[in-house]
Amino acid sequence: MFTIGDHIIYSAHGLCRIDDIREETVSGVTKKYYKLHPLENTLVTISTPVDNEKVVMLKLLQKEQALEIIETFNHPGAEWNTQPNSRLQQYSQLINSGDRLQIAKVVNTLMRKKCDAQLQKETFYEPDYKLLNNTQIILFKELARALDTSFEEINKLINDMIKEAQPLPAV
Repeated sequence: MFTIGDHIIYSAHGLCRIDDIREETVSGVTKKYYKLHPLENTLVTISTPVDNEKVVMLKLLQKEQALEIIETFNHPGAEWNTQPNSRLQQYSQLINSGDRLQIAKVVNTLMRKKCDAQLQKETFYEPDYKLLNNTQIILFKELARALDTSFEEINKLINDMIKEAQPLPAV
């Protein structure tokens, strides 16, 4: 269980702070609820049951874990599934697992495929782009927080790692 003041990763909202834990009655059922808000948008307040198993709530990464995750971008990512719908489902499941190493592998693969598409002057599949964009932002912001740096620095570092691994275009 988390405590008031904890910073967590909450589902698609990313970095959040727990402002309160209190009992509430909804539809005649009394439960404990976390009251939290995304750090990016202090005007939004989220209320979720403490025992909600449908939503991923994670403790923030520590520095050592963040460095280990960044290192994974030096290697190929997740296996590429050539069937777009199956790939989206597979990658979404990996992301929803909350396992940051698996999430990083998905982001790594999608970033590499996006670079390949740009080099080949091809269109990157829109659902892949959306999944990459949303997941990358949350992961990179968490890495930046763990390493006491900025999102922009993490983004540049990882993009540079991936570009170094890309083959040069044929002339």
